Amino acid sequence: MNNYYAMNVIPFPATLDYSKQSIELPGTRRPGQTGHYRNAIWPDTTPPDVPLKNLVDAFHSGLAHSYNDPFLGERPIISRNPLTFANKFVWQTYAEVDVRRRAVGSAVEHFFRSGKCAPGVEGLETVGLWSGNRPEWQIVDLACMAYGKVSVSLYDTFGPDSVEYILKHAEVPIVFASSAHVAALLSVSAKCPALKIIVTFDELQEETRQALNTWGADRGVEIMTLKEVEALGKEKPLDIITPTPDQVATICYTSGTTSLPKGVVITHSQAVAGGLGAFHYDKMNKTSVLLSYLPLAHIYERLGEYGILALGGRIGYFSGDPLRLLEDAQILKPTIFLSVPRVLNRIYLAALPVMSAPGVKGALLRKAVEVKMKQLHETGINTHALWDRLVFGKIAGALGGRVTFLSSGSAPINTKVMDFLKIAFSCYVAEGYGMTENCAICTITLPGDPTASGTIGPPQQPCEVKLVDVPAMGYTAEDKPNPRGELCMRGPVRFSRYYRDEKNTREAIDGEGWLHTGDVGEIDSQGRFKIIDRVKNIMKLAQGEYVALEKVENTYSTCPIVAQIFVHGDSLQDHVLAVVVPDPDALAATAKRAGVNEPGRTAKDFVADKRVVRQVLSDMTKFAKQHGLKGFETVKGVHLSLEPFTSDNGTLTATLKLKRKAAYEMYKDILDGMYAAAPARL
Repeated sequence: MNNYYAMNVIPFPATLDYSKQSIELPGTRRPGQTGHYRNAIWPDTTPPDVPLKNLVDAFHSGLAHSYNDPFLGERPIISRNPLTFANKFVWQTYAEVDVRRRAVGSAVEHFFRSGKCAPGVEGLETVGLWSGNRPEWQIVDLACMAYGKVSVSLYDTFGPDSVEYILKHAEVPIVFASSAHVAALLSVSAKCPALKIIVTFDELQEETRQALNTWGADRGVEIMTLKEVEALGKEKPLDIITPTPDQVATICYTSGTTSLPKGVVITHSQAVAGGLGAFHYDKMNKTSVLLSYLPLAHIYERLGEYGILALGGRIGYFSGDPLRLLEDAQILKPTIFLSVPRVLNRIYLAALPVMSAPGVKGALLRKAVEVKMKQLHETGINTHALWDRLVFGKIAGALGGRVTFLSSGSAPINTKVMDFLKIAFSCYVAEGYGMTENCAICTITLPGDPTASGTIGPPQQPCEVKLVDVPAMGYTAEDKPNPRGELCMRGPVRFSRYYRDEKNTREAIDGEGWLHTGDVGEIDSQGRFKIIDRVKNIMKLAQGEYVALEKVENTYSTCPIVAQIFVHGDSLQDHVLAVVVPDPDALAATAKRAGVNEPGRTAKDFVADKRVVRQVLSDMTKFAKQHGLKGFETVKGVHLSLEPFTSDNGTLTATLKLKRKAAYEMYKDILDGMYAAAPARL
């Protein structure tokens, strides 16, 4: 393979100036906004002049680095009853994946050329992907890139309504899916006239295949397996159709917290710019190993995998069961772990009981935390020869013991959690900020910054960022000590448009090309940004105080009793309420402290007992005060529930964001009743 394509990362300078992480471009300040800020290390917003012009080039770079080396891995199933996985990963090489993507791409191209599949009204040849994370997902996506097709990703947890809407909206004629989704696709096919072919990643039993074929024939939809598609492509191979940089690569549908999903159109050049932005980091190379478990339908995971494959690294796919995630990690031993607060909070909360435990074990951990935390805040150094070996090696071992880069994205994370993760994993632990609309690239914290936790760092290359006044919320560029306002960004990673949605596109992107994110940020004296509020998810209490509900939820999320929380406010009331799904272990301990310790009592009894509810509210109130919540932000009434917020019951999006309206509807009678009862204040 021609090494012309082989890319390497762009390392950080040997010495980082943490006092000046952003630079403000002279002459860019205007009334009602800050100046334009760029990364102080790499201030140029033009991507580096490299041979990667599209995502096909990105794969060819990995192929040049690691032609016969492992690329995509998974744990084979060795028994289905009970479900058992092998204790090793089995790998496909870059060369083997190259053969498979060409076969799949050739077959799909034949489907369009023959008229079996038809382009949509805008001429885009779309291909749907609906499954959990697995090697086949990546192979089909690579095939789409190489043959000018536009991948349309569907979250594995999407219900039939979302799937139907997206297939109709993107006019998808062919969908590659896991076998579990074939029946659901056929059930909506009558309302999706463009759909003509369903390809299952899995082989089907003969009886099942016959039933699906009969159903499909009645709907005018052909059922195929991936194996059959690859065989067709191998019989009739076609040359790769190299895309132009401005050609559409994918349409990523947002998970929709308040309305129908919006299709974010991302071109090859935008995706490559996102990948190159991630290349400004010195811990990734061809030896890097990524554990893939965050949804591949989300741009955060996809950009991470694009970066790994461009460098020739390995991607190991988890077994599909979140309860096996640590088992997968301990077998794979990843070096890169992309994550979200919900996962990382659980790691932190698991350590809390040990830190408070009596005896030598608890004392050792408390001392180790004290020493390393002091060192971190004074110097930024998060390694320690003694305590890493005696204490923290066991925590790092939960993820395999080899992680060199751990990131948190998708939602804010508590400062204490970030600091603990830094000293526990003794590696570069970063908090980044991005969204589908900018290819998950916007800002990221720097390694070794002693006080980075609680911020999202400076802009990433190639982005520039500014803050715009939000008068209704009292945020302005003139605020002291730090300017505040809606965070806006632009650069080559910014998306093109929402598919077939001019109205929302105009609202998101202004005439100068700035993407208005809807998040309120501030910039500190060191040039680091911080998300402090959300323009849309705020409410005004009866006395005129504004409450940022997500901020309050994020603060309470690390309270030991809280596994999940939904904070609700009513503009006719002067306080907020919460629905809390309690942590089972913490609930039992709380019930005991509340004096509810009769034999045989269950969790169901605990959440219904007023003494337990009062104790939980008391503990949460103390926690809120300790963590800086103002009086009007503090929850004044709580309902305990054992039913978690999930995608299945419609209260979480596929990316695990709370659907506020759905959560309220679920508990409307209870919350309205709590307000009507005017609970006593603590």
